[in-house]
Amino acid sequence: MLLKFAFMGLVGAGIGWFTNRIAIRMLFRPQTPIRIPVIGLTIQGLIPRRRREIAGSIGEVVDRELVSIEEIVLSLAAEKNREEIIEAIKEKVEDITKSSLPGLIPVYIKELIADYINDIVDEQANMVINELVENIIHKAAMEMNLRQMIEDKINQFDLGKLEDIILSVADRELKHIEYLGAAIGFVIGLAQATLVYLVL
Repeated sequence: MLLKFAFMGLVGAGIGWFTNRIAIRMLFRPQTPIRIPVIGLTIQGLIPRRRREIAGSIGEVVDRELVSIEEIVLSLAAEKNREEIIEAIKEKVEDITKSSLPGLIPVYIKELIADYINDIVDEQANMVINELVENIIHKAAMEMNLRQMIEDKINQFDLGKLEDIILSVADRELKHIEYLGAAIGFVIGLAQATLVYLVL
């Protein structure tokens, strides 16, 4: 009797594990639709079948909730980056000034001119950068569609590669789902064995 109960439990565990494993794989496969002619049913993995919807949803969420073109441009023009940009401009101005002025002009005059230009850069740079940021944001908002860019990238992504990435990242969690299927199957198998024993 115990052997029968154990056998039914193990059969249930095997079925539970196998069905969960198949269900996980069927998220991605088959990648291309397979039509079963007799019953008129088309089988395709959930992610390949709804890829465009998923891409559209992700693009919308990223654009609306996570990051916008304005935030990207503003982060690039943040105070820390702005100081680096201004310093780079001043260095370039100094190099160009010293190398472009005729050799007859004394070095200290060249340095005075470079310092004067650097002072102007210091005074005007923030205002110029602010104007540039506003213009870039306006132009980017008109010409760039972040949502569409993300959507296009996801739609172009190779499904096989996507499957490998998800399976490698979530391997432990997916294994737990398989084991949970086995545990539930085992309990159902024991319940069936008990029911059969009580009925017969």
